[in-house]
Amino acid sequence: MSTEGNKPEEGRLVSLDALRGFDMLFLVGIAGVFQTLPKLSDNALFTWLAGQCEHTVWHGFHLYDLIFPLFIFMVGASLPFALTKRLQKGYSRNKLYIHIVKRSLLLFFLGLVLNGFLGFDFSDFGYTGVLQRIAIAYFFSAMIVMNTDIKTQAIIAGSLLISYWLLMILVPVPGFGPGVLTPEGNLHAFIDQKLLPGKLYNVYYDEDGILQQLSSIAVCLAGVLAGHWLRSANSPDKKALGLGIAGLASVLTGLVWNLSFPVIFRLWSSSYAMVTIGISTMMLGLFYWIIDVRGYKKWAFPFVVVGLNSITIYLAVRFLDFEAFVNKFVYGFIDYLGDAKPVFMSICILVVEWLFLYFLYRKKTFLKV
Repeated sequence: MSTEGNKPEEGRLVSLDALRGFDMLFLVGIAGVFQTLPKLSDNALFTWLAGQCEHTVWHGFHLYDLIFPLFIFMVGASLPFALTKRLQKGYSRNKLYIHIVKRSLLLFFLGLVLNGFLGFDFSDFGYTGVLQRIAIAYFFSAMIVMNTDIKTQAIIAGSLLISYWLLMILVPVPGFGPGVLTPEGNLHAFIDQKLLPGKLYNVYYDEDGILQQLSSIAVCLAGVLAGHWLRSANSPDKKALGLGIAGLASVLTGLVWNLSFPVIFRLWSSSYAMVTIGISTMMLGLFYWIIDVRGYKKWAFPFVVVGLNSITIYLAVRFLDFEAFVNKFVYGFIDYLGDAKPVFMSICILVVEWLFLYFLYRKKTFLKV
């Protein structure tokens, strides 16, 4: 982890930072605002928006289910740029391998810390989590990029999703049989129960468990392929169009795959991975076309501020009590707002979170993990 006292390097794609920032800001603040809207009015739109800001219980898809795979996709999209940049700066391959290992281990350790690792009470401790999953996807994807060409990377990504699908529908689970995709009867749950140490967050299985790491690595590699495409010699308009077409094709593939292996966020099913890869690819294409091709950058500045310190805010909302901070300024009048109180409070928290990152941006401090 390091802080850099310099401006973000010139020539980088602003769209990558903006989309990453949009994704993280939705997680830590925008979703919170949407969730409070029904308290202001229980109209159909507000109710729908609030529902979209919760994970699906099992089969189906909500906007909130896109946040995590979109972030991992963006990790992958940044890899071709980041690895190339370090090689151009004179990094040897061995030094780059060390950098990848150190970054992966640090992310994994931070995830353990968020889970309470430093309390040293492992009787009810969970070893998996968001940062651990990012660390695993980043490590394997970076190693694959370092040692294979683009075609091989695409083949590996597809093979991982196909392998996951075949394992889940063909391998029999004791007491249930093959192809059972209920929370308690699927192969992923069985493997987690047998091999994963510590606490399982969903009783029968873990949302960041063992087998579905195949899917998250594939999502990261899909992002890598998008990054390669953005670094290609094609015209900017062709790049944006290519991302849009590839994204649409991926979504359609996921919807067809859904007939055999349903879209299930909790399992990161192969169909779910393809749907999220498709949406992520189309969003990247749209952001790239608007920001980097057409040059409309000012509107994206709030997202760029977040995108440059995305891990920072993810950690900050878990270590710092932004709500308590906001309450110090609004407690004298907020109770008079009636039904608007929860919405107003959530908007204030979102603003303070952003101002915290803007302060770091102005100080030219960027936490890199």
